[in-house]
Amino acid sequence: MDFPIELPAKHLDLANELNIDPSDIEEVFTKGGGPGGQKVNKTSSCVELFHKPTGITVRVQRHREQSRNRTSAYKLLIMKVEEKIRGKRSERAKRIFKLRKQKMRRSRKSKEKMLEQKHRRSDIKEGRKSVI
Repeated sequence: MDFPIELPAKHLDLANELNIDPSDIEEVFTKGGGPGGQKVNKTSSCVELFHKPTGITVRVQRHREQSRNRTSAYKLLIMKVEEKIRGKRSERAKRIFKLRKQKMRRSRKSKEKMLEQKHRRSDIKEGRKSVI
């Protein structure tokens, strides 16, 4: 499977695993919008990709160059297709789950247990001090 642009090996391997065929991807270059003024409104640097089998559409306009936007769009499309096919087992979903778990508050019981261990530790250290 040859994509019309050069992608990193990681994304190519993932596309091969998911059986993403480049011929199933419809590519359209459109004029951008938003901040950036006249240059953005006149050039067709925005890239839209449509994956026919899954119905996923991706639109990227992060960079000024069409080629960089095209690369970013293909990467994003591959990630979105993986997320749709694999669900919770996808790399992105795992990363999000890990971050949420790290930011969650501790339960009351685990917090009490942690504080109890800290108090025990401080008692041990207190006992080591020399008495004058």
